[in-house]
Amino acid sequence: MRCFLCSVRVVNRRSFIRQSLASAVVATAARSGASSLSTKVSSTAPVFTTNHSGWQAAYDKALEILRNNVQILPRFDRPVLIEGSQYAGIWQECGPLEALVYRKFRSDVARNSHMVFFALQRPDGQLPANNKRSETSFGQIQMVVPIAATAWELAQATGDHELLETTYRACSRWDGWLMRYRNTRGTGLIEGFCTYDTGMDNCPRWAGIPPQCPDKDAKKCTQLSTLPRLCPDLSATVYGARVALADMAKALGKPSEADSWTEQAEYIRKLILTKLYVPEDAAFYDLDAQNHFVKVRTCIVTRMCGEHVVDQKLFDSLWERQIHNPKAFWAPFPLPSVALDDPTFVRPIPHNSWGGAAQALTALRAGRWFDHYDRSAEFSYLMDQWCTAILRDMTFRQQIDPLSGAFTAGDLPNYSPAALVMLDFTWRLAGLHEGQQALQWNVRPGHPAAHQAKFSLLTDAGYEAEMRYDATGAALYFRGALLGRIEGGTARLSTDKRGKAMRLTGISDKAQSITFQGAGRAPRHLALQPNQHIVL
Repeated sequence: MRCFLCSVRVVNRRSFIRQSLASAVVATAARSGASSLSTKVSSTAPVFTTNHSGWQAAYDKALEILRNNVQILPRFDRPVLIEGSQYAGIWQECGPLEALVYRKFRSDVARNSHMVFFALQRPDGQLPANNKRSETSFGQIQMVVPIAATAWELAQATGDHELLETTYRACSRWDGWLMRYRNTRGTGLIEGFCTYDTGMDNCPRWAGIPPQCPDKDAKKCTQLSTLPRLCPDLSATVYGARVALADMAKALGKPSEADSWTEQAEYIRKLILTKLYVPEDAAFYDLDAQNHFVKVRTCIVTRMCGEHVVDQKLFDSLWERQIHNPKAFWAPFPLPSVALDDPTFVRPIPHNSWGGAAQALTALRAGRWFDHYDRSAEFSYLMDQWCTAILRDMTFRQQIDPLSGAFTAGDLPNYSPAALVMLDFTWRLAGLHEGQQALQWNVRPGHPAAHQAKFSLLTDAGYEAEMRYDATGAALYFRGALLGRIEGGTARLSTDKRGKAMRLTGISDKAQSITFQGAGRAPRHLALQPNQHIVL
C-alpha cells in the first residue's frame, strides 16, 4: 500500500500537469467539433512496423478506426472511445475495457471512458448502462467486465489517485444499488430482468424475454412467471468488482473495508458455484424464478473464467469438456457465443447475434483469463485465427462465423472491439505486452507479424522497451541496453517491470527448440513444451 500511494503522489503530479494540458486541448477541440479529436494520438504511443504488407495494412487500419471512434458524446464534454459500427455510444459492459486496451495510445480517453459512467451516476447509486448520442440509458444494467476492475487497473498503471478515489466511491454505491434492486429473491446473487442486462442480444438464452426493462427502468421487472433469473455472469461481474474494491480499499488505507469486500466477494463466488453450476453438464446456467435451469450452453463459461470465479481444478474440467472441446466452444475460429453442439445454435447466423456467432468482444476479453489459467499456447491459436479472419476481410465488423471465419455482412464496419482485437493481438502474438505485474516479450520468428518487425513502447514506469526481429529471432532491448535474444523458435520471456528476467513460457501449440541468451551470458539451448514455464 505504501509503495503504491507514494508512486501515486509522484506520478499524480505529472498526471495533473498532463490532465491540465489535456483539458485545454479538449476545450479547444470541443469548440471545433469532435472530428478534430480523432487525429490526436499520444507522441509516446507504441510503434509497430513489419515488412508484411497485409499485416501492416490491417494494423494501420485498426488504428485509424480507433482514432475516428474517439468522440465527444452528449452529456459528457470529454472524448471517449465509442463502440463504432452501428453503435453510436459507449456501453458499461465493454467500453471501459476497450479504452483500457487502448490506453497506451490515448491515456486521456481511457480515463474519460471510465469517468463518463461515474459522472452520469444517479443519486441512488445506479450507473448508466450506456451513454449514446440519443440518450443515456438506465433501462438495463448491461455489465460484463466490471468497471471497478478496469478502473483499478488503470489507476495503478497511471498513478491516478483521483481516479482511484472516484472509482471506489462510485463502485461501492453501484454494488449497494445492485443488492437493493437486483437481489429481490434474497439469494445474494444478481438477477437478470431482461436480455440487455447481459449484453447478449438475440441469444436463445433469453428467448421470450423482453430486451429491456419496463419503462426503461432497470429497477422494474417484466411480470413473467420465469423472471427474475439468477444469472451467473452478472454475479461474476459483481464478484470481480468486489475483489477490485478490496484492493482499492487497501490502497486507500481502509483495511476493515478491504476485509469486508473480500468476505462479500467470496460469499457471492461460493453462491455462484453452489447454485448455478451443473457438474454433470460442466456448465453454468441461469436459474429462473421457478427454480428451473435455462439449459442453453453459452459463453457464460468464458465470463466465469474472465473474473477468475473458478479455480484451476474446475477450470481444467471446463477446458476439457467445454472450452477446448471442438464440438462445443473450440471451433476453428473460437469462441462461439453458443456451443456448436447446443441444439439452440442459430443458423443461418443473423447480424448482432449472440446465438452462435463468435464475437469480437469475447475474443478481446480472452486476454483476461487464458494466461491466468496457463493456456497461453491455445490463446495464441485463438489470436492467430481472429487476425487471419480480419486480414482476409478488412471491414472490422462485430462477429464471425465460428466455422468459416466469415464476418457477418449485415453488421456495419469499423467496430472498435474488432479493431482492438487486431491491435492487442498483434502485440500479444509477436511483440510486447505490459501486464499489471510483468512485461511479456513474445518472440515468434517466422510469424507474419514478425517479418523484419520492430515493436517499441514506453512502459508505465517510463522505461523504453523494444524488440527487433531479424531472419532467425529477435533482440530485446530495455532502457536502451540489450536485454537478451531469443532465436530458433517461439517463446515468451517474462521480466519484471525493471527488466529482470523471470521465466520463459511455451506459447506455441507445438514443442519448440530455442536459444536464449541473456545480456552478458552464454547462450542456453532449451526445449520448451506448450505452456511450460522455465524459471530463469
